[in-house]
Amino acid sequence: MRALAHDGLALTGRQLRRVRNSPGLAVLTQMMPVNMLLFFGYVFGSALAMPGREYRAFLVPGLLAATAAGGLMTGMFQAAADTHRGVSDRLRTLPVSRAAVPLGQAVADLVVTAVGTVPLLLVALAVGWRIEGPAPEAAGAVGLLLLFRFACTCAGVWLGLLTRSEEAAGQLGAASFVLPLLSDAYIPTDHLPGWLRTLAEWNPISAVTTALRDLFGNAPVPRGAAWPVAHPVAGSLAWSLVLIAVFLPLAVRRHSRGE
Repeated sequence: MRALAHDGLALTGRQLRRVRNSPGLAVLTQMMPVNMLLFFGYVFGSALAMPGREYRAFLVPGLLAATAAGGLMTGMFQAAADTHRGVSDRLRTLPVSRAAVPLGQAVADLVVTAVGTVPLLLVALAVGWRIEGPAPEAAGAVGLLLLFRFACTCAGVWLGLLTRSEEAAGQLGAASFVLPLLSDAYIPTDHLPGWLRTLAEWNPISAVTTALRDLFGNAPVPRGAAWPVAHPVAGSLAWSLVLIAVFLPLAVRRHSRGE
């Protein structure tokens, strides 16, 4: 356990240095949710039944959840890049804990995400979003968000090790952009066709989005929804823990075998 902690810290530092050495990419990545907030908030908000400010308050938790789900793309691309360039092979020749490699990447991504969320929250406050719930529940919402990001990154790391190609990881990462669209991150699911509503409500992003809206006090839990959305905090925890339990061991095994 001590070796895992030591090696994991070292590899977390390596990933953070990678971000520091590519500040332009980091800034562009973190600015995307801000651009989406401004675009969706003022364009989509004028086309929906919700007034502009009300829709932006509805939208912010959805964008936070969609940003957390972006860990799938980030983890996938970074793991594929290390594999394609031979970094993973080099790490396997060193006396480094095998679990420390995917863990280090996921933890570093978590740190970057926590810092990068600040600009989005500041812009959200500027356009009218407010935390209306108690402070402990808001803190719980942040913790839930980071847990979901960690879970998505673990899944992304495994997929990146599986593809072993930056090009393939890029294509899969672009395809993952559709996942928030098949959820209640941007629009309510009440008026969707029955099969599509069921699909959207069983999307993990919907559970996380609904939990954030509830904990931040932005919107009540919808009635008659599927179990993960009707019990959003429990549903979010369940989805996150299942993703971690499945994909973290798979990522460690894949890295260890080097196939």
